[in-house]
Amino acid sequence: MLGTRFRPLSLQLPKPLFPIAGVPLVEHHIDQLSQLPGLSEIILIGSYSSDLFTDFIGRCQQTYRISIKYAQEQQPLGTAGGLVAQKDTILGDSPEALFVINGDVCGDLPVDEMVARIACLPNGSCLLLTTEATREQSGNFGNVVIDNSGRVVHYVDKPTTFVSTHISCGVYLMKPSVIMELKVEPACNLWFETDIFPKMASNGKLFALHTTRWWSQTKTAAAVLYANRHYLRLFKKRYAARLCRDRAQIVGDVFIDPSAEVDKSAKIGPNVSIGPNAKIGKGVRIKESIILADAVVHEHACVLHSVIGWRSVVGAWSRVEGIPIAPNPNLPFAKLENKPLFLSDGRLNPSLTILGSDVSIAPETIVLNCVVLPYKELSCSYKNQIIL
Repeated sequence: MLGTRFRPLSLQLPKPLFPIAGVPLVEHHIDQLSQLPGLSEIILIGSYSSDLFTDFIGRCQQTYRISIKYAQEQQPLGTAGGLVAQKDTILGDSPEALFVINGDVCGDLPVDEMVARIACLPNGSCLLLTTEATREQSGNFGNVVIDNSGRVVHYVDKPTTFVSTHISCGVYLMKPSVIMELKVEPACNLWFETDIFPKMASNGKLFALHTTRWWSQTKTAAAVLYANRHYLRLFKKRYAARLCRDRAQIVGDVFIDPSAEVDKSAKIGPNVSIGPNAKIGKGVRIKESIILADAVVHEHACVLHSVIGWRSVVGAWSRVEGIPIAPNPNLPFAKLENKPLFLSDGRLNPSLTILGSDVSIAPETIVLNCVVLPYKELSCSYKNQIIL
């Protein structure tokens, strides 16, 4: 599927290229991997048209000085099947180990620790990055049972009964022989999570590296603000120069693209990202939001817990607000829940307000907890609606 749960944000752009903290989602992975000594190549595999990735790959190759390719699947083959189709390309340079990272994963990934660990494991091994979830949420993920040596003795994907609170992060590091042995039957998909890992666990070839660092998924459009908040926090630790300090009244962690125009009187933050060529007017208040490229927020408007789409316009004195989402702070190890748009009774699930591209909101208008598809003109106020 091409990011259908990510709509309306994926209607204009593939989900892996959606900017979070000013950086395309998949580039966060590229950035972390590029810091590994000996990394030789990165291959992106997906069903999107290769034309959509041409400019992105060209820029990343210049930035990170590493070979990056995009391999387009003509039909979905599963998480392992896509690697089988590219086996010759993947194994062509005789790599010592191979990372496999799901594209919707985000987090502070300990890739250096994984490399050190895989070097100590026997041939034919695969190392999973794991974390801990609550008992109630664990059934939404791949569950692993780990012995005292770090070996995975049991793996079940999304079990219907409780197995373990230890879950797979969708980040794997494997010996090349694992890829060599993969085979796909005609007209069939092949999945690591259901076809490969349970067998490897039974054969004693599956291992785990547990992490307590931040990790999440971006299954839905509502998840991007949670990821934005944490990537900005990582920038503060590692790339402090990327954060804005003085172009407006800045509160907390804020990214503003150099080409954006922001009035000095605007109050921005915490946890805000403003994209290229966006325009923020006098007296504007923005908090916990993403303002995408070429969007305009006119004077004295207020944007809270929202995503403002490409080229969208928020009129003067308007208010665009969503309901903040985050893991339950009262439960240790709680993860962000990727809830559907609708409740079981058909009502809209309270969440962020998301404007697709080219949406226009009239002055002095209130938009609360709404999802607005592209090219809509809102001349009156809305609450708890999906505007088609």
